[in-house]
Amino acid sequence: MEKQTYSKAETQAIANQIRKQILGIALRSGGCYLAQACSSAEIIATLYTQVLNLGPSVGAWDALPFPGVPGPENMDYQRGSAYHGLPAPDRDRFFVSCCHYASVIYCALAAVGRLSPAALDKFNVDGWNMEMIGAEHSPGFENTAGSLGQTVSIAAGTAHARKRKGDTGRVFCLMGDGELQEGQTWECVQAAGYYKLDNFVMVIDANGQQVEGAIENQMAEEPLTARFRAFGAACVTCDGHDVAAVRRACSTKHPDRPLAVLCRTKGYTGVPPLEKKWPFLHFVRISEAEKPEYQAVYDAM
Repeated sequence: MEKQTYSKAETQAIANQIRKQILGIALRSGGCYLAQACSSAEIIATLYTQVLNLGPSVGAWDALPFPGVPGPENMDYQRGSAYHGLPAPDRDRFFVSCCHYASVIYCALAAVGRLSPAALDKFNVDGWNMEMIGAEHSPGFENTAGSLGQTVSIAAGTAHARKRKGDTGRVFCLMGDGELQEGQTWECVQAAGYYKLDNFVMVIDANGQQVEGAIENQMAEEPLTARFRAFGAACVTCDGHDVAAVRRACSTKHPDRPLAVLCRTKGYTGVPPLEKKWPFLHFVRISEAEKPEYQAVYDAM
């Protein structure tokens, strides 16, 4: 059974553990979505330990074989949402839009007792559900995200349905700031504001980067706080590497409006050598020549 209460220090320890585990994956495999772990570790650790009101996991303890994309012959797979517990009127729902953050989600689930730590050995192994890019059969994922910008609409639709039913549980959606360049995201925020979805919380890892590099060099998004408010949402900004600040921001009162929590982060936090690669950190590759430097960081963690 997962632990129900965590101190700030325990949550920070989980965040540190997440970074170390995913740096270890990068060292073994030569690369992975390491910068996303560096930027989001405190955010995701805080959500799982201090913010989300989830039921006990009903997901399998160990990694599961997954033969392929669901079809008529493969419809009995376990959905990733099982790791967040059975849906209930008073429980929260958690959607992960940035599906390339899957390794962070798996590590967090393992840290809070919802998934076996040994399941991480199957990460990105063909034929298993521990995908590098999370999908609806991956632990912790409600849906297959498809193009970025779609999951937030699914989450908002769920929040709308739950509000109409009178559920007291909230709906959270984890996003990256790169997907705020998608038009569908802003259509969703506008609709959520119109329908007064005060049970809906968007948590954004605002690390300033996307696949082509720095966001400001591709398509400027700022001022994000003003934009969210103009589209009908409440919006607060916090230091995404401060556990207490993330928790406070997610607790912001927002009557009759959805809430956007902008967590300002850096994609090289905890792994200093990554700063030399900034802003091209979307998928980090560690060459043989670089391994000793990164190994030293890992050993010191």
